[in-house]
Amino acid sequence: MQKDALTLSGAVDDETGDETPPSGADSFMHALSLFWKLQFALIPPEAWGMGWPAFITSLIFIGIWTAIVGELASLFGCVIGLGDAITAITFVALGTSLPDTFASRLATLHDEHADAAIGNITGSNSVNVFLGLGIPWIIGALYHRYAPSGKGQYDVPAGSLAFSVALFSCLAGIAIITLLLRRAFAGGELGGSRKSTRLLSLFFVSLWVIYIVLASLNDKGYLADL
Repeated sequence: MQKDALTLSGAVDDETGDETPPSGADSFMHALSLFWKLQFALIPPEAWGMGWPAFITSLIFIGIWTAIVGELASLFGCVIGLGDAITAITFVALGTSLPDTFASRLATLHDEHADAAIGNITGSNSVNVFLGLGIPWIIGALYHRYAPSGKGQYDVPAGSLAFSVALFSCLAGIAIITLLLRRAFAGGELGGSRKSTRLLSLFFVSLWVIYIVLASLNDKGYLADL
């Protein structure tokens, strides 16, 4: 597997099935991703143990790099004067959500229906909310309840979380309504003319920008009187 990770290969011709020589862009991307290829080449093949060794090893790698990205983003936010809440909804969120974005893009290109692309996003976020918050909370509560050095009661102040969750819920509702309207009037959630898809993409990006701006302003206290 390490040998495959080190090997530079080109694309495969769709018509003949032959491998084409690597281009300059292929060489650049190979050099750029070599560190990650070597690292994830350590993941066992999915045929071993019904895929469980590969699944568990992947989770370990994801956990390690999520912790590193979170710490680096927090340090970067501290250097440029951003609070942890703003750093979390910008740099950390981008770093952890971009893989889901690329996965949804591939699903959109190769799947006949939009279910896989949209389901990937909603499924990923449900895992983040229910497991990503639930499991650490249970571990923290058990630790402080039973460990000798624990505080007994486990309390974490919410800060600006209530406003961020309410704002996110409203914007997510607008996004869902938009998809339903596209199903009713355009025949599907995804696809259509190039102009309509670009306008829809711009609209969804603007929802994200609105969320970032308003949540950041609230965290800084500028919306406290509203």
